Amino acid sequence: MRVRSFTTLAGVLAILAGSLVGLGAYTFKYAEGFSYFSTDPRACNNCHVMNDQYASWQHAPHHAAAGCIDCHLPHEFVPKYLAKANNGYWHSKGFTLMDFHEPIMIGPRDARILQANCLRCHGDFVHDIVSGSTNREDAVRCVHCHRNVGHGARP
Repeated sequence: MRVRSFTTLAGVLAILAGSLVGLGAYTFKYAEGFSYFSTDPRACNNCHVMNDQYASWQHAPHHAAAGCIDCHLPHEFVPKYLAKANNGYWHSKGFTLMDFHEPIMIGPRDARILQANCLRCHGDFVHDIVSGSTNREDAVRCVHCHRNVGHGARP
């Protein structure tokens, strides 16, 4: 009797696991999951809620010099893929459940990454302006004055 119960339980668990893996694989394929491993800005536009950001980036001052990941992800290998995984989870959850803020807004963690990347490219030029204040909540942020640099003018 115990062997039969164990076999039935194992079968049910195998069916559930297979269903979960199948659903996950289908979702990954449907969402063009492999594109998110690339550096192509079109991957960021896979989701329709990013259409305005993508379109305005194409006309923005940094279009020729920087793609999405240049500004929005760390440049070190491990932190970059940790941030991609974290963003991927929250973006897929938000877009699937439609529980994200509209218009899309950058969160505090990602704003710190953005600021670090501004300084990575322009740090020598703006050192005197942001010196000593880049880690505080009331710090001078590049996007305070240069909000439209990455995405162009907002409608």
